[in-house]
Amino acid sequence: MDCRRCAEPLDRPGDYCLVCNTANADAVVIDADRERATLTMLDEDAVVGSSVVRTTEEDGENAIKELRAFAGQIADELHRKRPETVYAAGDRQVLREIQGESQYELLRVTGDDPVETAIDRRGERSLDVVDAAPAEKIGGSHSTLIGGREGMRAIRTVAGHPHVKKVIPGPIDAGGTGSQSGLRAKATRADAGGNVRLLLRDGSSVQENRVVTTAREADAGELIREDLNAALDEADLY
Repeated sequence: MDCRRCAEPLDRPGDYCLVCNTANADAVVIDADRERATLTMLDEDAVVGSSVVRTTEEDGENAIKELRAFAGQIADELHRKRPETVYAAGDRQVLREIQGESQYELLRVTGDDPVETAIDRRGERSLDVVDAAPAEKIGGSHSTLIGGREGMRAIRTVAGHPHVKKVIPGPIDAGGTGSQSGLRAKATRADAGGNVRLLLRDGSSVQENRVVTTAREADAGELIREDLNAALDEADLY
């Protein structure tokens, strides 16, 4: 594949051209299982190439190093492309490790064909991105969260989404039905302005937290809600 601007040959499909400083893919879709990840590069709605990263799963004390190296290879591939957006599907453990190794926020996609799903969602690119650390997005008059560290982990997971402006903790209702399942978190259906609510449940306590997004209408807010619940699921909080 050659650079679309200067026609310089690229080492791999979709690579960022270092000769003329041009991106040749504006999005990457990762479809990962435990030993194989396929990266598909998109330019607008067109597939411009794909690559595969493989590993052999290790056991015991070598497992952590092997998984980290696998995720690191995938993160290196992302860096070569310099995409605006990264979509991801597949093995939770692998995606969690990629997130830790990469500078990109992974937007989760579901369905039998992650690439097709990502293309269908390309309209989300018009949403503003909030370039702030999760801790900077948490505010409001209520500072207490149910669930202790797990409650804060859920809040930070949601605040880490690039299209979330602010998470505002709400009051705690202790009159619910008791549960022994530990803290659970769920983003509710988007309102007309594209904002959602994050419900935290811990035993008999329930807390409703407002999530302000960069969406301007319900349909875009629903895409963000799906992302948030997928991220909470990946973090074993959903």
